[in-house]
Amino acid sequence: MTDRVSGRPRWAIAVGIFAVAFGIITVFEGGRMLFGRPEIRAAAGNIVPFVLWFNFIAAFGYLMAGLGLLLWKRWAAHLSTGIAVTTLAVFIAFGVHVALGGAFEARTVGAMTLRSMVWIAIALSACRALGCFAATAHGDA
Repeated sequence: MTDRVSGRPRWAIAVGIFAVAFGIITVFEGGRMLFGRPEIRAAAGNIVPFVLWFNFIAAFGYLMAGLGLLLWKRWAAHLSTGIAVTTLAVFIAFGVHVALGGAFEARTVGAMTLRSMVWIAIALSACRALGCFAATAHGDA
């Protein structure tokens, strides 16, 4: 089903709201870990700083992509694809870190798996619906 005015499918509203909520939570939690009291960071265990920083910075992209999906803009599909690709790249770098004996928390594996799957699904859905590489515009250039 689509919204008759915008042509936006209803799933885009749910995904946009989800991405915004995911972004807000990630900014809050990442900021708490990065800028909070030392005991908060110590309680987190063996965090991997580059993964934490990436997720914190990417969260602002989550917010923008979510808003773009709510507004049904093609750039949101492109941004979602960028988020998916960079998340996978950081996940691979994390894997190298682990393979080289770096300290880590097992929950990071689960979190990065979830983030990767979520953004791949969002990017594929948004690109399919908005025609990432199509010549015709869907309300924006």
